[in-house]
Formats: sequence, structure tokens, C-alpha cells
Amino acid sequence: MEKKLAILPGDGIGPEVMEGAIRVLQFIGERFHHSFQLEKGLIGGIAIDQKGTPLPEETLALCETSDAVLLGAVGGPKWDQNPSHLRPERGLLGLRKALGLFANLRPVSIQKALVEASPLKPSVIESVDLMIVRELTGGLYFGEPSGMVDEETVVDTLRYTRQEIERVVTAAFELAKKRRHHLTSVDKANVLESSKLWRQIVEKVSKSYPDVRVDHVLVDAAAMKLIQDPGQFDVLVTENLFGDILSDEASMLTGSLGMLPSASLRSDDFGLYEPVHGSAPDIAGQDKANPLAMLLSVAMMLRYSFNLSKEAQALEEAIESVLQSGYRTFDLYNGVGTRLGTRDMVNQVLTVLEEKTAFLGV
Repeated sequence: MEKKLAILPGDGIGPEVMEGAIRVLQFIGERFHHSFQLEKGLIGGIAIDQKGTPLPEETLALCETSDAVLLGAVGGPKWDQNPSHLRPERGLLGLRKALGLFANLRPVSIQKALVEASPLKPSVIESVDLMIVRELTGGLYFGEPSGMVDEETVVDTLRYTRQEIERVVTAAFELAKKRRHHLTSVDKANVLESSKLWRQIVEKVSKSYPDVRVDHVLVDAAAMKLIQDPGQFDVLVTENLFGDILSDEASMLTGSLGMLPSASLRSDDFGLYEPVHGSAPDIAGQDKANPLAMLLSVAMMLRYSFNLSKEAQALEEAIESVLQSGYRTFDLYNGVGTRLGTRDMVNQVLTVLEEKTAFLGV
């Protein structure tokens, strides 16, 4: 298999975790006889500094001609005072919109070796295995008009079309059908007109999936239930802003943002894959970043965009084995086990991956 990948390291710890992703991809390519053509591009703050825009035309062109995109992280305090159109995050939002990446998938599962790292009791989180499906190209983040009306008034517009809601809801039902046949739709239908339409569309689409149980939960109740009893959820689907907030909340069930991958997909096999964590400028360049969310994002890419389930599973199992052996990055270390820097953690994953694939005769 030959695939072209757009590599967008971005800002802060992005280049550090991306270096590990590249090393793992190169190993998988060599061991499993695939050819991954990797080409780097600029996005976010570094793109502002070098090109004067958070999303240069050449970066968008690179992504449009690639089979998938890997992204590190964007942003940092250096650019916090920039006008809104020159914020690093605008590069990522613009890329999602331009590429039509309407469905963001954020899996949240608990590694057995990290149960004690969670701020919640083991009895609460040990059975957690959920998927948040967030609508990614509509809602408040893209609504017009948006901005200052005058010195005393500001407006943001929440806008959705029926088609935008229906396509992400359908994607969520398809996932639920492949998992445990349970879909939770999160809205604010007791207040918002957009949520009332959202709920109507979920009910309509559900008729095509009679084997999937559907629950409707208000967003404030969903936030509470994610802490109280997260094991009750299978697939959650919600709009852009709610999904942004709830997925960050859910990520802390694992004990660290450094463990959560994500995929942003459209209706074909194309996707953008990135860790959930931010650019963490306070530890950038110090070899302290947790690279595992980035590596798990690589696994998602192998599975969802390239249909390489065997390769994805080998990588995921290697990560699990490393954690079971007691290796921890700075964000996970609690005085027990062996603390490793970013590069050495990747080295451990590669060592186990090599042993595992050799045993399998790959």
C-alpha cells in the first residue's frame, strides 16, 4: 500500500510528539510493507510567524492532495493577543471546514495500567469505553454574524442545517451499530431551537436503526453523568460546542489529556488525526510531553482511513504493553514505575512493536 500523508507538527509540543509518530509510521511501513510518503506543512502559530496566516494556501493544497492528515497541536500565549483571524486556532478551524471534516471521533477508554491515574474511583471508571461523536463544521464556531456589534454588545450565531445534523447523526448511529448498540444524543432541547431540530432529526434517523437504543440527555445532565457513571455510555453524539466541552471533560477520566487521540472524518476514507491535548507551551522542548495520544491517533488513521486493522491493533497493543510494564511519562508518573521522556517512551513502544511483529512473523 502506498499513501501520501500531510504532516502538520504545529506549535508547542506538536513537533516533539509528531517526531515519534513519524518514527512509528516508518517502522510500520517497513515491517508491514507499506509506503508512506510524508510531506510537512505549516499550520497555526508557526504559520503566522513564517507566512502571515494560520492556514497557508500551500498547506491546504498539501492536505487536499493527501490521503490523510496528521496534526500535532496549535496555539500558545505568544499569539493570544492577535486579532481573531490571526489566532493559531483559526488555522485548524479553517482546515476542518475546507476539507469537510464534519465528524470528530474521540474514543475514551481506560487502560488497565492507568486506572489509579484517574481522579475518579476505580469502581467508577474501570468499565469506561465510550465514543464521543462531535459535529465539527457548524454551530457557534462557524455561525454568521459573529463579532462586536458596538462597544457594549457582542453576538455569536448558532446555525445548523438539517443536512449538517443528519449526516453526523447517521455517522454516530453507524458507529453504535458496530459497538454496543446504544446511542446517547446530547442537546439542550428545553431551551435552544437548534437542539429541538437536533432531537427531531435523531428520532427520524433512529427509525433506520431499530437495533440501536436511543437516549436523549440534556447537556448539563450529560456533564454530570460523565462523572457520576461514565460506564453507562457507549456512543454520544452532539453539536460542536457541547462536544468540545464534553470531550475534554471525558478525557480526564483517563487521568491525562496525553492519552486521548481523535479523528476528524468526512463521508469518504479521508481524515485528519490529532491528539486531544493542546500545545502545552510550558513544557515544549523539554522532552516531557506524552506522545501516546499522538501514537494512538496514528492507530486511528491506520484503521479508519487505510483499513489497516492489523497494524492499528499491533500499535495499540504495544502501547498497552508498555504501560503494563510500568513506564510512565511525566503527566502520568506518581512515584511508581519508570519515568520516561517523550523520545524514550516512543523507543519503548517501538521495542515492543518490533518484538510483537517478529513473534507474529511479520
